Amino acid sequence: MTGTIAVIMVFSIPIIAILTAHFQKQNKIKYKMIQGELELEKLKHQNYLIETERMRLELEHMKLEEPKDNIKLG
Repeated sequence: MTGTIAVIMVFSIPIIAILTAHFQKQNKIKYKMIQGELELEKLKHQNYLIETERMRLELEHMKLEEPKDNIKLG
């Protein structure tokens, strides 16, 4: 009985080490994936702000051009 317990103890230590290393690698991969997603969301937000500003400027430009068009037609 003591021999069986000793064998189980000897083999359980490397198995636990392998499992721990595996879970650490998985966590590192998840961390990198989340970092990538966060960077993508930052870029999407930055793009949204730039596009919104561009649309605002285009609308403002159109409003400034509109009175000139009315003068030419009238």
